[in-house]
Amino acid sequence: MGEQTTGRSALSEQHGGGFGQGEPNTAFARYFTGNSYLKPLTGPKETVFIANVTFEPGCRNNWHIHRAKSGGGQILICVDGEGWYQEDGKPAQSLKPGDVVTIPAGVKHWHGAKANCWFSHLAVECPGEDTSNEWLEPVADDIYNQLSRN
Repeated sequence: MGEQTTGRSALSEQHGGGFGQGEPNTAFARYFTGNSYLKPLTGPKETVFIANVTFEPGCRNNWHIHRAKSGGGQILICVDGEGWYQEDGKPAQSLKPGDVVTIPAGVKHWHGAKANCWFSHLAVECPGEDTSNEWLEPVADDIYNQLSRN
């Protein structure tokens, strides 16, 4: 019997935990420092949208706010590697597989990988009315690099 192939490269299966790494996140690349990968797990029009987001070492997204007239927000479920989550005005939180972060609508925050580690989380878009994402400034290198020394 011949070996079955799925058309996936070995790289796409190296990271991302049990969900796999996914494809380069080119649609949102301008909102990230470094390279990220996206593997949608559900269809946004069919149900709650869930995607596995994988960050290469040192990659993080810009500060951003999930907006909603009511409801909304985001849940992060960490599945692989180690990363950071930080809300504006609060200390950064170290993240590892099994950690869950609940982010209410209207909270300015960022998340991403630690400097020396790949990191993946499931991003769950919470249902709400008039939801949107407001992308803001990048996380300053000096702020991020200070975290990486901890």
